[in-house]
Amino acid sequence: MAKLAQLLNIEPANELKFQGPFRTAVASYMRLTNPTDHDIYFKIKTTAPKKYCVRPNSGMLEPKESQEIAIVLQPFIFDANEKNKHKFMVQSMVKPDDEDINLEDLWKKYPEKLMDSKLRCVFEIPMDNSQPAQPAGKDAPNSQKTNAAAADNELFTGEFVSSKSPHTTNHDDEPELDSVVQKELKKLRDDESALRQENLELKEQVLRLRLQVDGRAKEQRAVGTSSVAASVTAAAAAARSVNTPVHYTDPYSPPAQVRGRHDQMELLMVVVSIVTLIVGVLIGKLTFGESSK
Repeated sequence: MAKLAQLLNIEPANELKFQGPFRTAVASYMRLTNPTDHDIYFKIKTTAPKKYCVRPNSGMLEPKESQEIAIVLQPFIFDANEKNKHKFMVQSMVKPDDEDINLEDLWKKYPEKLMDSKLRCVFEIPMDNSQPAQPAGKDAPNSQKTNAAAADNELFTGEFVSSKSPHTTNHDDEPELDSVVQKELKKLRDDESALRQENLELKEQVLRLRLQVDGRAKEQRAVGTSSVAASVTAAAAAARSVNTPVHYTDPYSPPAQVRGRHDQMELLMVVVSIVTLIVGVLIGKLTFGESSK
């Protein structure tokens, strides 16, 4: 099947130039123009989707309409000895009569209507004044001519993938590697969420253990304090029972010991009185008996 000619006018037509140094993001611009009387869809792909950001990377051009495309090269370490193989492809298609078709499915449903154009990326580094200028054209070294020819031959090789854009994303055209990366990122996010939840649970367990330990320590301190207080109270009571003088309950009654001694004295006096009385009687009888004789 013959390839359809590109209807869009693309400026520049063959090369996208990026001016170094590449320590910061560098932008290059492409202009798409629809010279026809039909609506034309377009989509931009690249062989290095992670290194470029394209705004916009897809859309529709009405008749006679133009659209400027900003292509931003992300910062990287440039190596002059490394061969640049980055390429861009502009795909386009005249809007079909089917009005209900999804834009995401358009490119797969009508592959025979696809038109494409390829552009090569060229990195330019400002030349140092101390270095002599390299001859160009017919006087260029054979190595440069060989590299240019090899680059032209490689222009149609490599896998083109939908470029990045902050506005639109074609998920159907993402490379398998991006799908794997997205799965890994999702897995890492899930693992991170699980770890955070586990960390919160561990913190709660530690807090509960601390509260339990503090409660037990307070109980032990309270028990120890009560024991000490009881011991002190008992000791104080014992001291008071030994050192405190006896207090009379009745101010008019002598102490029990005094009362006991008093009773004994009274009993002794009674006994002495009785004995004295008996002795007196006996003495009296004896005296009276002798006197009567």
